[in-house]
Amino acid sequence: MKKLFYIVICLFFSCNSGVEKPKKPENVIPEEKMADIMYDVFLLNSAKGVNKIILEVNGVMPEKYVFEKYSIDSTQFAESNNYYVYNTKTYESILNRIKEKIDLKKKEYEALDKIEEAEKKKKADSIRAIRSKEKDSLLKIGELKPRVNLQ
Repeated sequence: MKKLFYIVICLFFSCNSGVEKPKKPENVIPEEKMADIMYDVFLLNSAKGVNKIILEVNGVMPEKYVFEKYSIDSTQFAESNNYYVYNTKTYESILNRIKEKIDLKKKEYEALDKIEEAEKKKKADSIRAIRSKEKDSLLKIGELKPRVNLQ
């Protein structure tokens, strides 16, 4: 088992020794903007995974939309992403920003969901109250004595 461990470690270092860290591109996307871009990419990819047909029907191409929104091209994004991937602390910082944004949005949507549920409950309660009044009035009509026709 120890021999296998050492072999794996040696292979790992030998494979990584020839890989050069990419140089900082001239048009590198700033960290904050990169976090915003990746956040949008994650959201759109999730939406595409949930209901791809709606996006296709509306003609939304997620990658094209993000590139146009942030005025970047695919090459600039790829080079910047490659640069940040090799700078793990910076990349981790970007991913933490994305996670914070997702958590914040999740809390906002949960709060909106609670408000919506409360409104639905209030509406259902008012409908229930109206229906119970209708039943009461029908009971009163049934209590009326019929008129006798004396002809």
